Amino acid sequence: MLILAGLGNPGARYARNRHNIGFMAVDEIARIHRASPWRARFQAEACEATIGGEKAILLKPQTYMNESGRSIGEAARFFKIAPADVIVFHDELDLAPAKLRVKLGGGNAGHNGLRSTTAAIGNDYRRVRMGIGHPGLKELVHGYVLNDFGKAEQPWVEDLCTACADFAPLLAVHDDAGFQNKVHLFMDARGHAAVKRLGEKAAD
Repeated sequence: MLILAGLGNPGARYARNRHNIGFMAVDEIARIHRASPWRARFQAEACEATIGGEKAILLKPQTYMNESGRSIGEAARFFKIAPADVIVFHDELDLAPAKLRVKLGGGNAGHNGLRSTTAAIGNDYRRVRMGIGHPGLKELVHGYVLNDFGKAEQPWVEDLCTACADFAPLLAVHDDAGFQNKVHLFMDARGHAAVKRLGEKAAD
């Protein structure tokens, strides 16, 4: 059994923010894999799906980003799910837009949603790092992540979320490298040229 948790902030005000790309990915996973209806549970919006032959609980914590771990920890304890079977989708400033990396454990790089999750369940969970790029200056980060994706960004955001949903069965069987490679090939085939130009200046 798995937990697939997207990180974000609840409510319409934040729905299209860069910080909410984790919610967007989990929404698309739920849609593609015909999950049960969302309902309030574990301080989150939660639903269930079968992904790659595994039962999965999909979560969108409603505790606000900084307290995401309260929700994820509650669900993990209830189902007795080990950290390695918890997969967290989140925005990543240190990756170029439309890039994706999967990582087991590691630091939180100033991400308060990850910090809260680590405090709740330990460090050995899997992170799907969804690149949103960096505004360039530290003092611009807060406004950048809490602003909506621009119109020109929407195509790659939608494609990245689609790729996460299409290849989620690989995550379910712990083929993280295969998942990452399939997403990379999918995004490359879609040919987001503007994103590629931006990516030349962003950390990979």
